[in-house]
Amino acid sequence: MKSSIISAEAKIGNNVTIGEFCIIEKNVEIGDDVTIENYTYLHANVKIGKGTLIRSYVELRPHTVIGENCYIDSRVSTSGDCIIGNKVTLRYDSIIARGCVIGDNTYVCPRVMTNNLDTGKEQIGGAKIGANCFIGTNAVLHHGLNIEDKVIIGTMSFVNKDCEQNKVYIGTPAKEFKR
Repeated sequence: MKSSIISAEAKIGNNVTIGEFCIIEKNVEIGDDVTIENYTYLHANVKIGKGTLIRSYVELRPHTVIGENCYIDSRVSTSGDCIIGNKVTLRYDSIIARGCVIGDNTYVCPRVMTNNLDTGKEQIGGAKIGANCFIGTNAVLHHGLNIEDKVIIGTMSFVNKDCEQNKVYIGTPAKEFKR
């Protein structure tokens, strides 16, 4: 923890490892057996569930909740007010917009981007992604979407409509893939 700044108001569980040059603000709650690597910024009121690994250069803005046993890769950022379920993987360079909800056991590939603003810059809220989903590399998820459970979104897809359970969506704009 050399050179890290940790608020006295942060609640840190047992067996937590915090790397160098981290900033942990007030009212952050970190569960047991969490590892936080270097250059990570946890804003106020962030909650991290037990057994989660957070790699370097991660920024989690206020009111982000990360579930248990998650993997948060390097350079992931959230806009705040997000809920990430248990056993979720967020790969490097992904951006999770304000208001996103990601269900348990979902895998988000590298450089996925979510949005929470409409074209008039009004906050609509981020996508709601169900459990057991797979979001492909470089996919873009439009604001206010509902992606149901067990959905696969193809690499480089632009999703601008709701996605139904147990289906595959690919393309720009994303459409249901029929075999």
